[in-house]
Amino acid sequence: MSSHAHWGLEDGPGAGENLDLTRPLAEAIAQAEQLIADAPFIRTEADLLEGYDYLAGRIRMAVQAAFDYDLEQPLFINPTHQFSRQGLDNPDAIYFHAYLVEGVEYVVRGRRGTTADLSFQVMGGGYQAGSAPASLMAFDDRELEIAEDGTFTFTYVAEPGAKTLIVREVFNDWDTEERGTLTIERTDTIGRPRAPLTREGLARRYEVAARSVTSSIRTWFAFPHFFQYAQPVNTLTPAQSTPGGLSSQRSSIGHYAIGADEALVITVPHWEDCAYQAAQIGSDWYASTDYETHQTSLTKAQATTDPDGMIRLVVSEHPPLDGRPTANWLETTGHRTGAVMLRWQCLARDPGADDGPRTEVVPLAEVAARLPHAVPLTDEEYAARIAARQRSVARRMIS
Repeated sequence: MSSHAHWGLEDGPGAGENLDLTRPLAEAIAQAEQLIADAPFIRTEADLLEGYDYLAGRIRMAVQAAFDYDLEQPLFINPTHQFSRQGLDNPDAIYFHAYLVEGVEYVVRGRRGTTADLSFQVMGGGYQAGSAPASLMAFDDRELEIAEDGTFTFTYVAEPGAKTLIVREVFNDWDTEERGTLTIERTDTIGRPRAPLTREGLARRYEVAARSVTSSIRTWFAFPHFFQYAQPVNTLTPAQSTPGGLSSQRSSIGHYAIGADEALVITVPHWEDCAYQAAQIGSDWYASTDYETHQTSLTKAQATTDPDGMIRLVVSEHPPLDGRPTANWLETTGHRTGAVMLRWQCLARDPGADDGPRTEVVPLAEVAARLPHAVPLTDEEYAARIAARQRSVARRMIS
Protein backbone atom coordinates (compact mmCIF):
# COMPACT_ATOMS: atom_id res chain seq x y z
CA MET A 1 0.00 0.00 0.00
CA SER A 2 1.39 3.43 -0.92
CA SER A 3 1.70 6.17 1.66
CA HIS A 4 -1.05 8.06 -0.16
CA ALA A 5 -3.40 5.08 0.09
CA HIS A 6 -2.52 4.61 3.74
CA TRP A 7 -3.75 8.11 4.45
CA GLY A 8 -6.91 7.67 2.43
CA LEU A 9 -5.68 9.65 -0.59
CA GLU A 10 -6.09 6.89 -3.16
CA ASP A 11 -9.08 8.72 -4.60
CA GLY A 12 -7.63 12.21 -4.17
CA PRO A 13 -4.90 14.15 -5.94
CA GLY A 14 -1.74 12.26 -6.82
CA ALA A 15 1.81 13.08 -5.87
CA GLY A 16 2.31 15.07 -9.08
CA GLU A 17 -0.60 17.34 -8.24
CA ASN A 18 0.68 17.84 -4.73
CA LEU A 19 4.00 19.04 -6.13
CA ASP A 20 2.12 21.65 -8.14
CA LEU A 21 1.43 23.55 -4.92
CA THR A 22 5.11 24.19 -4.21
CA ARG A 23 6.34 24.42 -7.81
CA PRO A 24 5.88 28.23 -8.10
CA LEU A 25 8.02 28.77 -5.02
CA ALA A 26 10.70 26.33 -6.20
CA GLU A 27 10.87 28.07 -9.58
CA ALA A 28 11.01 31.49 -7.93
CA ILE A 29 13.88 30.41 -5.68
CA ALA A 30 15.81 29.29 -8.76
CA GLN A 31 15.17 32.70 -10.37
CA ALA A 32 16.21 34.44 -7.17
CA GLU A 33 19.44 32.43 -7.05
CA GLN A 34 20.26 33.65 -10.55
CA LEU A 35 19.57 37.25 -9.50
CA ILE A 36 22.00 36.80 -6.61
CA ALA A 37 24.68 35.18 -8.76
CA ASP A 38 24.41 37.98 -11.36
CA ALA A 39 24.58 40.85 -8.85
CA PRO A 40 26.92 43.48 -10.34
CA PHE A 41 28.75 44.18 -7.07
CA ILE A 42 29.99 40.61 -6.51
CA ARG A 43 33.79 40.70 -6.67
CA THR A 44 34.92 37.87 -4.41
CA GLU A 45 33.82 34.47 -3.18
CA ALA A 46 32.98 36.12 0.15
CA ASP A 47 30.58 38.47 -1.67
CA LEU A 48 28.84 35.52 -3.32
CA LEU A 49 28.55 33.59 -0.07
CA GLU A 50 27.06 36.64 1.59
CA GLY A 51 24.58 36.77 -1.29
CA TYR A 52 23.47 33.21 -0.65
CA ASP A 53 23.03 34.02 3.02
CA TYR A 54 20.99 37.07 1.99
CA LEU A 55 18.90 34.81 -0.27
CA ALA A 56 18.09 32.56 2.70
CA GLY A 57 16.68 35.59 4.48
CA ARG A 58 14.60 36.53 1.43
CA ILE A 59 13.15 32.99 1.31
CA ARG A 60 12.45 33.08 5.04
CA MET A 61 10.70 36.45 4.71
CA ALA A 62 8.66 35.37 1.69
CA VAL A 63 7.36 32.21 3.34
CA GLN A 64 6.61 34.08 6.55
CA ALA A 65 4.78 36.83 4.66
CA ALA A 66 2.64 34.30 2.81
CA PHE A 67 1.85 31.86 5.62
CA ASP A 68 2.08 33.70 8.96
CA TYR A 69 0.06 36.77 8.11
CA ASP A 70 -3.69 36.32 8.44
CA LEU A 71 -6.19 38.93 7.30
CA GLU A 72 -9.00 37.36 9.34
CA GLN A 73 -7.02 36.80 12.54
CA PRO A 74 -4.23 39.39 12.38
CA LEU A 75 -1.10 39.43 14.50
CA PHE A 76 2.17 41.28 14.50
CA ILE A 77 4.99 39.49 12.68
CA ASN A 78 8.69 40.37 12.91
CA PRO A 79 9.88 39.95 9.30
CA THR A 80 13.23 41.76 9.55
CA HIS A 81 16.00 40.74 11.93
CA GLN A 82 19.55 39.39 11.96
CA PHE A 83 18.48 36.28 10.04
CA SER A 84 16.39 38.19 7.50
CA ARG A 85 18.09 41.45 6.58
CA GLN A 86 16.57 43.87 4.07
CA GLY A 87 16.18 47.51 3.16
CA LEU A 88 19.23 48.65 5.16
CA ASP A 89 17.51 47.40 8.30
CA ASN A 90 18.27 49.23 11.51
CA PRO A 91 20.31 47.15 14.01
CA ASP A 92 18.69 49.12 16.83
CA ALA A 93 15.09 48.38 15.81
CA ILE A 94 12.58 45.61 16.21
CA TYR A 95 10.14 45.70 13.32
CA PHE A 96 6.53 44.46 13.48
CA HIS A 97 4.07 44.26 10.58
CA ALA A 98 0.37 43.45 10.38
CA TYR A 99 -1.71 43.40 7.21
CA LEU A 100 -4.89 45.48 7.11
CA VAL A 101 -8.26 45.34 5.36
CA GLU A 102 -9.84 48.65 4.38
CA GLY A 103 -12.84 49.66 6.48
CA VAL A 104 -12.13 47.15 9.25
CA GLU A 105 -11.74 48.22 12.88
CA TYR A 106 -8.59 47.10 14.73
CA VAL A 107 -7.62 47.30 18.38
CA VAL A 108 -3.92 47.52 19.28
CA ARG A 109 -2.94 46.80 22.88
CA GLY A 110 0.46 46.88 24.49
CA ARG A 111 2.68 47.60 27.40
CA ARG A 112 5.31 50.25 26.82
CA GLY A 113 8.84 49.07 27.44
CA THR A 114 11.78 51.33 28.25
CA THR A 115 13.10 51.62 24.69
CA ALA A 116 13.96 55.03 23.23
CA ASP A 117 11.12 55.13 20.71
CA LEU A 118 7.94 53.26 19.84
CA SER A 119 6.31 54.35 16.59
CA PHE A 120 3.41 53.35 14.38
CA GLN A 121 2.94 53.84 10.65
CA VAL A 122 0.18 52.89 8.21
CA MET A 123 1.48 52.21 4.70
CA GLY A 124 -0.43 52.17 1.46
CA GLY A 125 1.43 49.19 0.02
CA GLY A 126 4.93 47.77 -0.06
CA TYR A 127 8.31 48.93 -1.28
CA GLN A 128 8.77 48.51 -5.03
CA ALA A 129 11.81 48.65 -7.28
CA GLY A 130 10.91 52.19 -8.35
CA SER A 131 9.32 53.76 -5.31
CA ALA A 132 8.57 53.77 -1.60
CA PRO A 133 4.99 53.19 -0.45
CA ALA A 134 2.76 56.06 0.60
CA SER A 135 2.68 56.78 4.32
CA LEU A 136 -0.95 57.34 5.27
CA MET A 137 -0.46 57.90 8.99
CA ALA A 138 2.50 58.02 11.36
CA PHE A 139 2.80 58.75 15.06
CA ASP A 140 4.83 57.69 18.07
CA ASP A 141 4.13 56.86 21.68
CA ARG A 142 3.98 60.54 22.65
CA GLU A 143 0.47 60.54 21.16
CA LEU A 144 -0.68 57.50 23.14
CA GLU A 145 -2.50 57.55 26.47
CA ILE A 146 -0.19 55.35 28.53
CA ALA A 147 -1.36 54.20 31.97
CA GLU A 148 0.86 54.18 35.05
CA ASP A 149 1.56 50.47 34.54
CA GLY A 150 2.73 51.16 30.97
CA THR A 151 -0.31 49.70 29.22
CA PHE A 152 -2.06 51.39 26.32
CA THR A 153 -4.86 50.71 23.84
CA PHE A 154 -5.92 52.43 20.66
CA THR A 155 -8.47 51.73 17.95
CA TYR A 156 -7.91 52.25 14.24
CA VAL A 157 -10.33 51.85 11.33
CA ALA A 158 -8.28 51.10 8.23
CA GLU A 159 -8.71 54.02 5.85
CA PRO A 160 -8.92 53.72 2.05
CA GLY A 161 -5.65 52.44 0.66
CA ALA A 162 -4.34 51.16 4.01
CA LYS A 163 -2.43 47.90 3.55
CA THR A 164 0.05 47.51 6.40
CA LEU A 165 0.54 48.67 9.97
CA ILE A 166 4.25 48.88 10.77
CA VAL A 167 5.58 49.24 14.30
CA ARG A 168 9.18 50.07 15.14
CA GLU A 169 10.58 49.74 18.63
CA VAL A 170 14.02 51.34 18.76
CA PHE A 171 16.81 50.90 21.32
CA ASN A 172 19.26 53.68 22.10
CA ASP A 173 20.94 51.94 25.06
CA TRP A 174 21.14 48.24 24.25
CA ASP A 175 22.36 47.35 27.74
CA THR A 176 19.52 48.76 29.81
CA GLU A 177 16.41 49.27 27.68
CA GLU A 178 13.77 46.56 27.53
CA ARG A 179 11.16 45.96 24.84
CA GLY A 180 7.45 46.05 25.54
CA THR A 181 4.56 43.88 24.38
CA LEU A 182 2.12 44.36 21.53
CA THR A 183 -0.99 42.70 20.08
CA ILE A 184 -3.53 43.51 17.36
CA GLU A 185 -7.02 42.14 16.74
CA ARG A 186 -9.98 42.67 14.45
CA THR A 187 -13.10 43.55 16.41
CA ASP A 188 -15.30 41.67 13.92
CA THR A 189 -13.38 38.35 13.93
CA ILE A 190 -11.89 38.04 17.42
CA GLY A 191 -13.09 34.83 19.08
CA ARG A 192 -13.75 33.00 15.82
CA PRO A 193 -11.75 29.95 14.75
CA ARG A 194 -9.57 30.17 11.68
CA ALA A 195 -11.01 28.96 8.41
CA PRO A 196 -9.96 25.39 7.51
CA LEU A 197 -7.17 24.83 5.04
CA THR A 198 -8.08 24.47 1.38
CA ARG A 199 -6.00 23.48 -1.61
CA GLU A 200 -6.86 26.75 -3.33
CA GLY A 201 -5.88 28.81 -0.31
CA LEU A 202 -2.54 27.05 0.06
CA ALA A 203 -1.86 27.42 -3.65
CA ARG A 204 -2.39 31.19 -3.33
CA ARG A 205 -0.02 31.36 -0.39
CA TYR A 206 2.74 29.53 -2.26
CA GLU A 207 2.21 31.88 -5.19
CA VAL A 208 2.46 34.90 -2.90
CA ALA A 209 5.69 33.54 -1.44
CA ALA A 210 7.05 32.97 -4.95
CA ARG A 211 6.36 36.56 -5.99
CA SER A 212 7.82 37.91 -2.75
CA VAL A 213 11.16 36.12 -3.15
CA THR A 214 12.03 37.69 -6.48
CA SER A 215 10.29 41.04 -6.04
CA SER A 216 12.03 41.80 -2.74
CA ILE A 217 15.46 41.12 -4.26
CA ARG A 218 14.73 43.30 -7.30
CA THR A 219 13.36 46.05 -5.05
CA TRP A 220 16.39 46.26 -2.80
CA PHE A 221 18.77 46.03 -5.76
CA ALA A 222 17.09 49.10 -7.28
CA PHE A 223 16.27 51.15 -4.19
CA PRO A 224 19.80 52.35 -3.29
CA HIS A 225 20.25 53.96 -6.71
CA PHE A 226 17.54 56.49 -5.91
CA PHE A 227 19.16 57.52 -2.64
CA GLN A 228 22.62 56.44 -1.47
CA TYR A 229 24.20 56.23 -4.93
CA ALA A 230 22.76 59.61 -5.89
CA GLN A 231 25.26 61.02 -3.40
CA PRO A 232 29.00 61.33 -4.24
CA VAL A 233 31.02 58.51 -2.72
CA ASN A 234 32.28 59.00 0.84
CA THR A 235 29.79 61.78 1.54
CA LEU A 236 26.50 61.89 3.42
CA THR A 237 23.31 63.84 2.80
CA PRO A 238 22.13 66.43 5.31
CA ALA A 239 19.60 65.05 7.77
CA GLN A 240 16.23 64.79 6.03
CA SER A 241 12.94 62.91 6.13
CA THR A 242 13.46 59.23 5.36
CA PRO A 243 11.76 58.13 2.10
CA GLY A 244 8.81 56.00 3.12
CA GLY A 245 9.82 56.42 6.72
CA LEU A 246 8.52 57.91 9.89
CA SER A 247 7.47 61.53 10.23
CA SER A 248 9.42 61.70 13.51
CA GLN A 249 12.66 60.39 11.97
CA ARG A 250 15.41 62.21 10.13
CA SER A 251 18.19 60.34 8.37
CA SER A 252 21.38 60.87 6.42
CA ILE A 253 22.54 58.36 3.83
CA GLY A 254 25.51 57.76 1.59
CA HIS A 255 27.97 55.10 0.47
CA TYR A 256 31.64 54.56 1.09
CA ALA A 257 34.55 53.15 -0.91
CA ILE A 258 37.82 52.96 0.97
CA GLY A 259 41.00 50.93 0.73
CA ALA A 260 42.41 48.65 3.38
CA ASP A 261 44.81 51.41 4.45
CA GLU A 262 42.16 54.15 4.59
CA ALA A 263 39.46 55.33 6.97
CA LEU A 264 36.31 57.39 6.54
CA VAL A 265 35.89 59.79 9.46
CA ILE A 266 32.32 60.95 10.09
CA THR A 267 31.77 63.94 12.37
CA VAL A 268 28.31 64.72 13.73
CA PRO A 269 27.04 66.57 16.81
CA HIS A 270 25.91 64.58 19.83
CA TRP A 271 22.22 65.49 20.04
CA GLU A 272 21.04 65.73 23.62
CA ASP A 273 17.52 66.76 22.62
CA CYS A 274 16.50 63.61 20.76
CA ALA A 275 15.48 60.20 22.05
CA TYR A 276 17.65 58.28 19.61
CA GLN A 277 20.70 58.91 17.45
CA ALA A 278 22.73 56.27 15.63
CA ALA A 279 24.94 55.35 12.70
CA GLN A 280 25.37 52.07 10.84
CA ILE A 281 27.33 50.41 8.06
CA GLY A 282 25.52 48.34 5.43
CA SER A 283 26.54 46.01 2.65
CA ASP A 284 26.09 46.38 -1.11
CA TRP A 285 23.09 44.07 -0.66
CA TYR A 286 21.45 47.12 0.99
CA ALA A 287 21.22 45.26 4.26
CA SER A 288 22.80 45.50 7.68
CA THR A 289 26.05 43.65 8.26
CA ASP A 290 26.84 41.50 11.29
CA TYR A 291 25.91 43.76 14.20
CA GLU A 292 26.03 41.00 16.82
CA THR A 293 29.67 39.89 16.68
CA HIS A 294 31.10 43.02 15.04
CA GLN A 295 30.66 46.70 15.84
CA THR A 296 28.96 47.76 12.61
CA SER A 297 26.54 50.19 14.27
CA LEU A 298 26.64 52.65 17.14
CA THR A 299 24.04 54.65 19.02
CA LYS A 300 24.89 57.83 20.91
CA ALA A 301 24.76 55.72 24.09
CA GLN A 302 27.39 53.34 22.70
CA ALA A 303 29.68 55.97 21.16
CA THR A 304 31.98 58.42 22.92
CA THR A 305 31.62 62.19 22.52
CA ASP A 306 34.60 64.53 22.26
CA PRO A 307 34.93 67.59 24.51
CA ASP A 308 33.63 69.84 21.72
CA GLY A 309 30.32 67.94 21.70
CA MET A 310 31.04 66.08 18.46
CA ILE A 311 30.93 62.33 17.83
CA ARG A 312 33.71 61.25 15.48
CA LEU A 313 33.10 57.83 13.95
CA VAL A 314 35.80 55.90 12.12
CA VAL A 315 34.83 53.55 9.29
CA SER A 316 37.66 51.19 8.40
CA GLU A 317 38.53 47.59 7.72
CA HIS A 318 41.31 47.42 10.30
CA PRO A 319 41.45 48.82 13.86
CA PRO A 320 42.12 52.53 13.41
CA LEU A 321 44.30 53.60 16.36
CA ASP A 322 47.72 52.23 15.49
CA GLY A 323 46.23 48.76 15.16
CA ARG A 324 43.98 49.06 18.21
CA PRO A 325 40.18 49.35 18.22
CA THR A 326 38.27 52.31 19.63
CA ALA A 327 34.77 52.79 20.98
CA ASN A 328 33.78 54.74 17.82
CA TRP A 329 35.13 52.25 15.28
CA LEU A 330 32.61 51.04 12.70
CA GLU A 331 33.94 47.79 11.25
CA THR A 332 33.52 47.24 7.52
CA THR A 333 33.94 43.46 8.04
CA GLY A 334 35.91 43.16 4.81
CA HIS A 335 33.55 45.26 2.70
CA ARG A 336 35.57 47.83 0.77
CA THR A 337 32.29 49.40 -0.38
CA GLY A 338 28.90 49.70 1.25
CA ALA A 339 26.15 51.89 2.66
CA VAL A 340 26.29 54.36 5.54
CA MET A 341 23.18 55.62 7.33
CA LEU A 342 22.64 57.94 10.27
CA ARG A 343 19.28 58.28 12.04
CA TRP A 344 17.69 60.64 14.57
CA GLN A 345 14.27 60.18 16.16
CA CYS A 346 12.06 62.48 18.24
CA LEU A 347 14.18 65.56 17.61
CA ALA A 348 13.31 68.80 19.36
CA ARG A 349 14.19 70.65 16.15
CA ASP A 350 15.16 69.82 12.61
CA PRO A 351 18.91 69.66 11.93
CA GLY A 352 20.33 72.41 9.76
CA ALA A 353 23.17 72.46 7.27
CA ASP A 354 25.64 73.44 10.00
CA ASP A 355 24.79 70.25 11.90
CA GLY A 356 26.55 68.08 9.33
CA PRO A 357 27.38 65.28 9.08
CA ARG A 358 30.87 65.95 7.73
CA THR A 359 33.04 63.25 6.17
CA GLU A 360 36.72 62.91 5.33
CA VAL A 361 38.82 60.04 3.95
CA VAL A 362 42.22 59.85 5.64
CA PRO A 363 45.09 57.35 5.66
CA LEU A 364 44.55 54.80 8.40
CA ALA A 365 47.95 55.69 9.86
CA GLU A 366 46.80 59.29 10.44
CA VAL A 367 43.59 58.53 12.33
CA ALA A 368 45.24 58.71 15.76
CA ALA A 369 46.65 62.17 15.01
CA ARG A 370 43.31 63.40 13.59
CA LEU A 371 41.32 62.15 16.61
CA PRO A 372 43.40 63.16 19.64
CA HIS A 373 40.60 62.36 22.11
CA ALA A 374 40.03 58.82 20.83
CA VAL A 375 41.11 56.19 23.34
CA PRO A 376 42.48 52.83 22.14
CA LEU A 377 40.88 49.75 23.64
CA THR A 378 42.58 46.52 24.60
CA ASP A 379 41.50 43.32 22.87
CA GLU A 380 39.79 42.30 26.11
CA GLU A 381 37.90 45.59 26.36
CA TYR A 382 36.72 45.36 22.77
CA ALA A 383 35.69 41.72 23.22
CA ALA A 384 33.59 42.81 26.21
CA ARG A 385 31.81 45.34 24.00
CA ILE A 386 31.04 42.61 21.46
CA ALA A 387 29.84 40.24 24.17
CA ALA A 388 27.46 42.93 25.41
CA ARG A 389 26.08 43.34 21.88
CA GLN A 390 25.50 39.59 21.56
CA ARG A 391 23.65 39.44 24.87
CA SER A 392 21.51 42.45 24.05
CA VAL A 393 20.42 41.09 20.67
CA ALA A 394 19.67 37.70 22.21
CA ARG A 395 17.57 39.35 24.92
CA ARG A 396 15.51 41.16 22.29
CA MET A 397 14.85 37.94 20.40
CA ILE A 398 13.45 35.92 23.30
CA SER A 399 11.63 38.54 25.37
